[in-house]
Amino acid sequence: MILIREVKTKRDARNFTEFPNKLYKDVPAFVPALSMDENNVFNKKKNPVHAYVESIRFLAYKNGKLVGRVAGLVNHKINYEMNKKQVRFTRLDMIDDLEVTKALISAVESWGVETYGMEEIIGPIGFTDFDRQGMLIEGFEYLNLFITIYNAPYYMVHMEKLGFEKDVDWLEKRLNWPQEIPEKVARATELIKKRYGYRLYKPTSKTDLDSFIYDAFEVYNNAFSELYGFYPMPKKIIDFYVKQVIGLVKLEWVWVVYDKNDKIAGFGVVMPSLSIANKKSNGKLFPFGWARILKSLKKYDTLDFYFIAVAPEHQGRGISALIFEDGIKTGVKHGVKWAETGPELENNIAIQSFWKDFDYVEHKKRRCWIKKI
Repeated sequence: MILIREVKTKRDARNFTEFPNKLYKDVPAFVPALSMDENNVFNKKKNPVHAYVESIRFLAYKNGKLVGRVAGLVNHKINYEMNKKQVRFTRLDMIDDLEVTKALISAVESWGVETYGMEEIIGPIGFTDFDRQGMLIEGFEYLNLFITIYNAPYYMVHMEKLGFEKDVDWLEKRLNWPQEIPEKVARATELIKKRYGYRLYKPTSKTDLDSFIYDAFEVYNNAFSELYGFYPMPKKIIDFYVKQVIGLVKLEWVWVVYDKNDKIAGFGVVMPSLSIANKKSNGKLFPFGWARILKSLKKYDTLDFYFIAVAPEHQGRGISALIFEDGIKTGVKHGVKWAETGPELENNIAIQSFWKDFDYVEHKKRRCWIKKI
């Protein structure tokens, strides 16, 4: 018999967070999320996104043993803007038992329909565009990123058997890091600096970030406004995510591009990979997690691309190349060998086209599923 129970106690919340860490403890490709961040994101007092997003968490038990988890979300603002009635599922993890998966998904569906009148279910997709999203459907053997979901191949099988269909896919690439500036990139950067008057700026202190962070995120909001599942982040939510990562950001991997009027035209953030460090610590900062992360920020050979955002009026003018030119130089200085792009929408033609001149393998694919309920 399968029992579905809503998360209500601290013990339930801890079991919810730690379940995938135990499920995948012997899987080399699995990288846990930071447990502290996972607890905070569902904390309605700490995460300001709950001002317009409802959330609920469920645990599944079979014969008294914890066998699965899932969370449900209703984003009222996105539903209103898109004229949809969608409930989202996220943090879906379970043993290879279709009945367990069915019970977990049914719990989210029932909550969405009975409480909020929802008509569709989509997922896995999170609170915001900064949250983990996309079920892995290819590339199970490759090490996961610090910021992405790992799941076993049977998840996809369960989704199909439960009547879900593809809504959208994300693609991930692993780049062989260039050891010199490609001629095409060098020509493009010189041309756009002369033609448009762009200048590249790199902050020199954390305090320096405060001078442009909100202007930069305004660019971010505008740049991605048309992408799948995106809703612009207000100031309180920006503060929530900045607080999570500010201690980890390496300033030499942050770029701001200003136009000739000293307005931000684009900005980008890349991070040394924290995957192995966080895996060794099983998502915990203490007692040794912080030390491992700090060590990874000092010596590394792999980078994770978080994002490059370009204001709509400046798109198509080569700003990504301007950022990447400096990134190549910085990477060579540090002995970087590889970079992971992270999930990029398959229908984002601009970003997919950008990589065509680089040496890469497309090694992972993720999917957001959809179903009428």
